[in-house]
Amino acid sequence: MKGLQNISKKIKGDKVIWLVVIILSTFSILAVYSSTGTLAYKYQGGNTEYYMLKHLIIILLGFLLMYIAHLVKYSYFSRIFQVALWVAVPLLLLTLVAGVNLNEAKRVLPLPFGLTFQTSDLAKLTLIMYLARMLTKRQEVIKDFKTAFIPIIIPVLIVCFLILPANFSTAAILFATSLVLMFMGRVSLKHIFSMVGLGIAMIVILLVVTKANPDLLPSVFPRAETWLNRLESFTDGESEDNYQVEQAKIAIAGGGLFGKLPGNSEQRNFLPHPYSDFIYAIIIEEYGLIGGILIIVLYLILLFRAVKIVAKVPRNFGAFLTIGVAFSLVFQAMINMGVAVSLLPVTGQTLPFISMGGTSIWFTSISIGIILSVSKEIENNPQNGTIAQPA
Repeated sequence: MKGLQNISKKIKGDKVIWLVVIILSTFSILAVYSSTGTLAYKYQGGNTEYYMLKHLIIILLGFLLMYIAHLVKYSYFSRIFQVALWVAVPLLLLTLVAGVNLNEAKRVLPLPFGLTFQTSDLAKLTLIMYLARMLTKRQEVIKDFKTAFIPIIIPVLIVCFLILPANFSTAAILFATSLVLMFMGRVSLKHIFSMVGLGIAMIVILLVVTKANPDLLPSVFPRAETWLNRLESFTDGESEDNYQVEQAKIAIAGGGLFGKLPGNSEQRNFLPHPYSDFIYAIIIEEYGLIGGILIIVLYLILLFRAVKIVAKVPRNFGAFLTIGVAFSLVFQAMINMGVAVSLLPVTGQTLPFISMGGTSIWFTSISIGIILSVSKEIENNPQNGTIAQPA
């Protein structure tokens, strides 16, 4: 008990968020160990512990990053990530030119020791930080098109456009998160809806051009035809391209109410990417409907705790930062789970904190650390409006 009390004193911020992250990470370790058996036999000579230990190290490093981030006064991140945005944009450009080709798209940059760096993870966090800073500083002129909306929307368009060729779903999630932040920041609804209309129009034009001229866009948007095929596959239940979704349905149906228990998944041997894109289906197969609902509840608790933080410091830099990060993570989680249960077309989005990964887990950990930093400041300064503003 004394050990737990000492740990509780050393960690600050919202304890419920800490608990949610610990539970999700526990599910992650168990699910990744269970779902990487085929991968281990294919690439590691049957060493099933290899990927679990690798994933465990990544998660522990993530907790370290989260712990360090939550100790930092969150207003300091404003200047750090203001510079980081100028780094993220060139890195996105470099990825498009010299990135590693994965699934017909250049999404990552190669690093030493066989590691890769997904630049969109850095870009997402830096853009949310930039928006939180700008919305806070421009509140007095927030309805003005020239002095507020233009400086806010231009970086959003640039970053999303650079992510779009390789990862449509990530660009869409980031764009939606940006619009939610702008709505909360009292940006004119006329300006917001104009961007929604523009985004829809661009997607429709892209899909129409791709359908009419399949050979026209591959050099610029190599994944355009894939997006269109996935959309068509989603509406056509009998298409052979629905193999992933069909295998996920079998896994979910086999799980029943209580599941087959950890390590007893059968569909992990047939489902593509059971450790990342479709890990939620494996969780339901092994832990049943109860386990699947628990995962959803945990993400909703995370969003609820973030909203509670926002309610204490409305239209504050910390509020924009918290809701931006939390909404982005939970929205991504809901999309991943929606794909697994066949409510949405296949997107390739991972399940935050649970899917196997590297930089995605680390940036997610830093994001949660920033939320914890905000909640820590509220604990130290319970009066509204007294916590630090961006420099």
